[in-house]
Amino acid sequence: MREWSYEELMQELTKPSETKILLVVLDGLGGLPIPELDNKTELEAAKIPNLNELAKRSMLGLIEPVLPGISPGSSAGHFALFGYDPLRYYVGRGVLEALGIGFPLQEGDVAIRANFATVKYEGNQPIVVDRRAGRPSTEETKRLCAKLRSEIGEIKDVQVLIEPVKEHRFIVVLRGEGLGEGIRDTDPQVTGKPPLPPKPEPDTTENRKTAEIAAKLIDQIAEVLKDEPKANYALLRGFAKRPSWISFGELYKLKACCIALYPMYRGLAQLVGMKVLEFDGETIADEIDALKQVWKDYDFFFLHIKPTDSRGEDGNWQGKIAVIEEFDQNLPKILTLSPDVLAITGDHSTPALYRAHSWHPVPILLYSRWVIPDPTVENFGERSCAKGTLGRIPSKFLMSLLLAHAERLERYQA
Repeated sequence: MREWSYEELMQELTKPSETKILLVVLDGLGGLPIPELDNKTELEAAKIPNLNELAKRSMLGLIEPVLPGISPGSSAGHFALFGYDPLRYYVGRGVLEALGIGFPLQEGDVAIRANFATVKYEGNQPIVVDRRAGRPSTEETKRLCAKLRSEIGEIKDVQVLIEPVKEHRFIVVLRGEGLGEGIRDTDPQVTGKPPLPPKPEPDTTENRKTAEIAAKLIDQIAEVLKDEPKANYALLRGFAKRPSWISFGELYKLKACCIALYPMYRGLAQLVGMKVLEFDGETIADEIDALKQVWKDYDFFFLHIKPTDSRGEDGNWQGKIAVIEEFDQNLPKILTLSPDVLAITGDHSTPALYRAHSWHPVPILLYSRWVIPDPTVENFGERSCAKGTLGRIPSKFLMSLLLAHAERLERYQA
């Protein structure tokens, strides 16, 4: 008796169609009740008449990015939304950031996602004061990277390549022989503590070599930046080599594109084979304008909106509400395109109260002509979604649900 994997089943059942699917990801959408908002979440407190009206004609539910109680990283949350089981498919963020800025990774390269940070010294011990160095502008990060490149080019026999990404983020690519990717992140994830040493995990010859180079690199960066008022240190995360996976198009027979401003999410899309679009502008309206321009050219659209997550991480619930409301004001422009299937959700929850990614399930709205609306639904919010007709499902099954609503799945067995 044959046992199907998810990938095999999708390849077997998916079929071409003229229908169009739009997946909107409001990064970090989910929240927690906030006392100052009469114990409403950011989504529940936001003035979102267009989303609330759409919710009455849609199915609502909650999605679980990984497993109950597990707080997902952005890559895990997005891979799950794309139908790639995050427990099986993993890649470090360094690769995603590198791909997101179009860096030409070579076989054997180790890409590292880096943050400029602020530290103070207690004796010779650095203590993290600000993990993002006050979120410098991208132009400032370009200056800092140029400063590093002028002083750091090679460590031992390994070439060190440094490129700016966005705001406080930059990438480091190590290019040489015998490098490993199993290195612990140096970011302690909290302030008031020293950075972690780049420890090899597991302890192999390749990982030890890379960890030693990373330790020397951190020291050299600190020396070059010692006179900078804020960005005087670097935290390294997501050591990784580029993997080879089955593409989104092969899995689902879809011609897919990505509209995203932040490099990491562009990298995520590129890694699974989506076409990453270039466009002008930095606002939600600019992204939707880019969507409208290519609407005839693709049949799956991934539209990513980042600031909901950034405001949540900063504990700025007012700012998160403002981003949700900005999206709502632009939603009618999306609806004029008449997508056959529209899903609006997040990759994970980032409650401003928690100031970090959390394990809470994420609200989702699914609209198509085949939905079963709930007559009791009055708004799009966490508690409404918890009672919705869509129920609570793992994120990794969202794609098969979208394909079904788009009439792109054959029947399974006779």
